Amino acid sequence: MHAQVLQRGVAPPDQPRRAVPPGSGAMTLNDEEKAMLAGEAGTVARTAIEHQIKVGNFFGARDFVPVTQAHIMADTESLGQAGVVWLEKLADAREGGVRIPTITDPRGTDFSKASMLGQADWMLELEQRAIGAFKRLGVSMTDTCINYQTVLAATRGEHVAFGDTGVVIYSNSVGGARSNFEGGPSALAAGLTGRTPRYGYHLDAQRQATLRIRLDWTPRELNDWGALGGVIGRLAGNYWAVPVVEGLDRAPTSDELKHFGAAMASFGSTALFHLVGITPEAQRLSDVGGDKLPVAHRIGESDIVALRQSYAVDDAIDVVVFSAPQLSIYELRELAAMCKGRRFKRPLLAVTSPQVKPDCDRFGYTEAIEDAGGSVLSGMCFYQSYAREMSEAKGWKRLATNSAKLVNILGGYGYVPMLASMRSCVEAAETGVLR
Repeated sequence: MHAQVLQRGVAPPDQPRRAVPPGSGAMTLNDEEKAMLAGEAGTVARTAIEHQIKVGNFFGARDFVPVTQAHIMADTESLGQAGVVWLEKLADAREGGVRIPTITDPRGTDFSKASMLGQADWMLELEQRAIGAFKRLGVSMTDTCINYQTVLAATRGEHVAFGDTGVVIYSNSVGGARSNFEGGPSALAAGLTGRTPRYGYHLDAQRQATLRIRLDWTPRELNDWGALGGVIGRLAGNYWAVPVVEGLDRAPTSDELKHFGAAMASFGSTALFHLVGITPEAQRLSDVGGDKLPVAHRIGESDIVALRQSYAVDDAIDVVVFSAPQLSIYELRELAAMCKGRRFKRPLLAVTSPQVKPDCDRFGYTEAIEDAGGSVLSGMCFYQSYAREMSEAKGWKRLATNSAKLVNILGGYGYVPMLASMRSCVEAAETGVLR
């Protein structure tokens, strides 16, 4: 099976805490899994479970765990021609498709806005081919990284196979569901077999806290929630670290938790966090073993400001982007209110999901944003949409955003990213300068 799609913006994990010692033996298969491996369910299912057995053996999984949902991160910029050809071969086998609800992360474009983004015809053709292959396999093209806000949130104890790192950390931490970071082929394999190797965050022991952090300040703006997630992610430093955080003066909203978790996953490869008294597995510090840990770090407002200022520059900007993660209807409502009465000198892109976009249109938010000169895009994500090529085609280099995840990623695409509040970004689109 095609090599796993790497999650961009995420550091490679350190050596994992394995479920069993490496080399201790092959996974135990039940009768249904043995039948798949023998090819009795077709070559596609056999290819999928062969891949999963290799992953499971690498991570020391003893067996498989049934999963109820899969979420595939497989944008064509990552897949490339070879990956799309591999998808098409699976789909062209016509042996049936996914066994469980299987959905997609954002695609590489909003086809209705592709010319405005400077995207080439070959990019769009590759996207169409990938979409066609996914559809033939029975995958639902939700094209979203906020499925927990829009499609069907995974619930406490539910085993799932999710790909996008922001989806995984939110589902694990806020929902109490159980998933590892599943690369594109692994998530698709889970959809095709209805199971995934039982290792990592599917296990009780892996979900205990390893790092205790105390906060002396609670953010108010989304960019500061993202910056706080970035600070904690850097401190955690690897995929197998599980921060437990105490000291918040209130429960965060869904959008605040979204930015917090997405940034933590991006800066630290973190897949699970606990907020004492807030997230479902940590009603008490002792529930996740945090009472046995010393306070390793205290974080105050100055730490968040320092991270933000390491990106923020009081200077001219070329473009404003609200993306990564996609915007909720409440974020778009706030943005639309800020756009009224303005006229932008610089492009402003607001990226949302196909589930939210019709409501954005219906409520008049799209009209308010686009009357000011902005654009509301659907079903894509800026950094998964050939961001370097967009920069070269459009002359965009200095980019302002309120997403800490996005600024962490875009430096690698040749941008000079700047992190600021939503209001400051809107004002920068109007004046051409971020202050």
